[in-house]
Parts: sequence; structure tokens; C-alpha cells
Amino acid sequence: MTTPWYKRLSEGMSRSREQLSGQLNVLLRRGPNLDEQFWEELEDTLIGSDMGVSAVTDIVGRLRDAATRKALADASEVIDHLTDEIASELTLDTDDFLAAGPVTVLVIGVNGTGKTTTVGKLAKQSVDEGRSVLLGSADTYRAAAIEQLDVWAERAGVPIVRRERGSDPASVAFETVERASVATPDITLIDTAGRLHTSPDLMLELQKVKRVTEKRSDVPVKVLLVMDATTGQNGLNQAREFDAAMNVNGLVITKLDGTAKGGIAVAVARELGIPILRIGVGEGIDDLRPFDAKEFASAITRGV
Repeated sequence: MTTPWYKRLSEGMSRSREQLSGQLNVLLRRGPNLDEQFWEELEDTLIGSDMGVSAVTDIVGRLRDAATRKALADASEVIDHLTDEIASELTLDTDDFLAAGPVTVLVIGVNGTGKTTTVGKLAKQSVDEGRSVLLGSADTYRAAAIEQLDVWAERAGVPIVRRERGSDPASVAFETVERASVATPDITLIDTAGRLHTSPDLMLELQKVKRVTEKRSDVPVKVLLVMDATTGQNGLNQAREFDAAMNVNGLVITKLDGTAKGGIAVAVARELGIPILRIGVGEGIDDLRPFDAKEFASAITRGV
């Protein structure tokens, strides 16, 4: 794995890898024996990377089984198998609706996750791939979001549906899909207002946006959740609440370069069963890319 993207991914995941590999090296230094203390310390190490107790329990269980079945000689051989086990946890049946179409995508998430930037990057990347795009700016409570999406629309050279700050988000979403029914873009991306997952009223409003969009859209409507990796287990709690309210179809995990606990991707995939479609490891447009389980697992355990 020596592609430019893998190199960037590996560099972006360096903090997570250093945290994990540092602990794994401690395990290796204590000797080759696969005794009970080794397995307990391996489990603690993986839990410390935010992979989640459920996923870690299964990963370590499978490694124990492999150590017996394949007669693994020592701790080093066990850890060599770790990458494949992490990748297996991240491998879900994936409908990459961001690469298909026509489709309408409602992009949701808490403010600060990089939601609006993600919408802009997806728009630009889609255009660069030769696909037609329509944007809807339904994050009407945050003036900066409207202006930010305007900039991305101009950069990508795509039309945008927008209204003044404070407008009803559902009406903007409706107007966007009305426009889409005429323009028939390959992908319609609707940026929604950032929501605190603990606010029932705001979540109800988001559900209204979804209902209105689904009722009017001529094409399938998908829900994409943008999650900030640096929030760790709190981000997982947010994702759980959003999924309960909105039936999330896919995930984008951003800011993986800003955390030492990139294992949160494993916890999310495991506990929610929602495919990770894109990951972000930087601010550049090329730092948001399709998710590959094997690449990710290798970047977090081995690097280049």
C-alpha cells in the first residue's frame, strides 16, 4: 500500500497508530508468552484506542482462537494478525450512494463536525468526476454555513438553493428537491442545520426536513451523518441518537488526523452497523476519500 492516498492516510492516522503501537510494543517487550496477562493487556490496549468493549472482546476472542488453531508461536505473530481482525470489524455491506445516482442526500450532524465543508468537498469531487450536482443550503440558522456553502458552490461551479438566514429549513429542502425534479442532477446534497442530539425539538425539526424531502423527491433519499472522530465515545452517542431519529444510511468520519483514538471507527461500525463511506484526514479537498477497511486497519496498526 504505497499510493499517495495511503501515505496521506497513514500520516494522518499517525497519532492513533503511535498510541496503539506504543502499547503493543510494551506487550512485545514483556516477552513472547501468550499467557493470560498478555491477552488481558492486549484487550486493555485496544479498548484504550476507543474501539469499544464489544468489538475488542470479539477481536481478542478470534485472536485467541487463531493462536490455538494456527499454533502462533508468540505475541509478535498474534499482533501480525491484528490488522486483519480490525479490518473484518470494519467491513460491512456497503451501498455507496455517494458514488451512485441519481440520489438526494440529507447531510446531518452536530455543528463543528465539518458537515458543511464535507458537503462542499463532495460537490467538488462529484463535479471533478463528471457528475452533475445541486446543493441545498438548509442550515439556515448559521449565517456562516450559508456563506460557506456559497463559496463551495462557486468553486465547484454548481447551482445552489438558498434563502435568507432564519428561513424554515424544511422549505429550503422542499425547494431544493423541486429544482432537482427539473434539473435532474446526478446527486443533490442538502446541508442541514447542525443539531445537538440531546435536543428533542431540534431533532423533530430534522425529521420534518426528511419527511418533506422524501415526499417530494423523485429519486431515493439517503441520510448521511458527519461525525468528528476527536469526540470519541461522545461522537458514538451522537451517532446512536441520530440513527434512532433519522435512520442513517452512511457515515463520514472527519478529523481522524486530530485524534489518538481512531479506533472509534471500529466502535461505530460495530455498534451501529452503518457503513463508513468517507473519511477525512485533513483540510484539503483530497483528504476526504472513500473508506477502505483494509487500508484503514493497516494505517492504524502498521503505517507505510
